[in-house]
Amino acid sequence: MAASLESIPRRVSLVEVGPRDGLQNERVRLTTDQKVDLVHRLVEAGLRDVEVGSFVHPKWIPQMADTAEVLRRIRKVEGVRYWTLVPNQKGFEAAVEAGARDIAVFLSSSETHNQKNLNRTIAESLAGIREIVAPALADGMRVRGYISTVFGCPYEGRVSFDRVLDTAASLLEMGCMQVSLGDTTGMGTPFQVRAGAARALEQFGTERIALHLHDTRGTGLANALAGLEVGVTTFDSSIGGMGGCPYAPGASGNLGTEDLLYVLAEAGIETGVDLEALLRISGRLENDYGATLNSRLYRYSQSGKSGTWKTL
Repeated sequence: MAASLESIPRRVSLVEVGPRDGLQNERVRLTTDQKVDLVHRLVEAGLRDVEVGSFVHPKWIPQMADTAEVLRRIRKVEGVRYWTLVPNQKGFEAAVEAGARDIAVFLSSSETHNQKNLNRTIAESLAGIREIVAPALADGMRVRGYISTVFGCPYEGRVSFDRVLDTAASLLEMGCMQVSLGDTTGMGTPFQVRAGAARALEQFGTERIALHLHDTRGTGLANALAGLEVGVTTFDSSIGGMGGCPYAPGASGNLGTEDLLYVLAEAGIETGVDLEALLRISGRLENDYGATLNSRLYRYSQSGKSGTWKTL
């Protein structure tokens, strides 16, 4: 039976991943000044969770080489969490040195993808994450967990959702405040996402589960709505629909923040984010910086085929 507007959440939290997951797969490299300005504008638009970069080796993802400098230079706003991704102990130490207070750890639910991405087994990754989470929590930091390829792996195909739930349980037991379930190459369908999200929410609760969706096959927004119908209240999205995983073939394009926000706003679901401001930020990314944007709403707003996107 289809969900009614009365049964879905009335407020949703957005985690903006554009400055990290978006830019890491962009052909255009923003300067440090441009990245800092991007983060400031996103926060001014009302976003309260923003990924600003990752402490990975610049040899592998050179777009993130200046994350420490970006983090130091950002004008911190009370109530905003500035997330950085840490892949290992060395990355964690760099994050601490740069003053990070909010970090994200990650691994895959697919053994093959985990080996391609991190050169470790899932068990080895969990052990390494545990060595990061414990001192982070002891220092009063917040830790978020990511699990990749939960609705399908480009190497292995369908992934056991029991394995996904077991991995999520391990991350939460370590002390991660939330686990984001990632559809890394956009292989998931609304039916699959609805069933998986419902299981995760039932086992762990609403506050501890988020969805990180890609629009590679054009199902990102439909998958988000499927998650919303069963009670998901936190979604990762990327300004302009930028992004992708360099270690997952075909992983182009995150779910566009503008696209998700438009549908939520039309349903009367509160986010605290200004859609007009986001469209202006996307315009700056494309027109001033040369970024490649995939957000459908942004593309429509620039088409000139109607007076305004609001007439949709």
